[in-house]
Amino acid sequence: MREVLVIGIGAGDPDQLTLEAVKALGRLDVAFLVDKGDEKRDLTDLRREMLREYAPRARVASVKDPERDRAATRYATAVDDWRRERAANYRDLIRDELTEHQTGGFLVWGDPALFDSTIAILDDIDGITFTYAVIPGISSVSALAARHRIGLNRVGRAVQITTGRRLATEGMPSDVDDLVVMLDARNAYRAVEDDVDIYWGAYLGTQDEILRAGKLHETRDEIDEVRAAARARKGWIMDTYLLRRRDR
Repeated sequence: MREVLVIGIGAGDPDQLTLEAVKALGRLDVAFLVDKGDEKRDLTDLRREMLREYAPRARVASVKDPERDRAATRYATAVDDWRRERAANYRDLIRDELTEHQTGGFLVWGDPALFDSTIAILDDIDGITFTYAVIPGISSVSALAARHRIGLNRVGRAVQITTGRRLATEGMPSDVDDLVVMLDARNAYRAVEDDVDIYWGAYLGTQDEILRAGKLHETRDEIDEVRAAARARKGWIMDTYLLRRRDR
């Protein structure tokens, strides 16, 4: 039976590959690369470097990532449509590029279980038979905490992970003291009026890594400027941050 491996490759630093991920890469007959266009070419190039180092016998099969309607008013519907297109593309890749006894793999940025769609998309594929396994990776959340030399939670307290979209619409929950925010396209931290510290990082684990930390109301203007300059320079930005409520 065809086998697919969903391999977490870390937040950007090739040294963050786990031994399990390296072994999984070495098993690949075919590596599936999702082409997200010239803007994110450096992310594709980094995957190719990992393949050259750890999967020298694997053949590369690429597919263009479908466009997602980011202006749609119904966010969930737009995501569902985009996932269906991706599922069709992945089905064709697995059917056309793998023989019955070969192993293919998707190299997933960070950890496949955290704000990544690959697992859900594979679950939606029908019409072909295959098995798959997931290899965890070091997420940007873990990398953020390590770079700032902090723990994500404090003694006796929980930590919550959310998106910039939810922070913008709902604010920082009153019963949450430590809030990790991902996928923030709106600088949602600007709307937070609580007395919190921010630990922010962009392009974590790469040569372009940027870190900032401090009281939110004193630091957010600088983060705005740094963030805008980085986006203009690279054409995209991938950042994560922790909002930490000060002791009450």
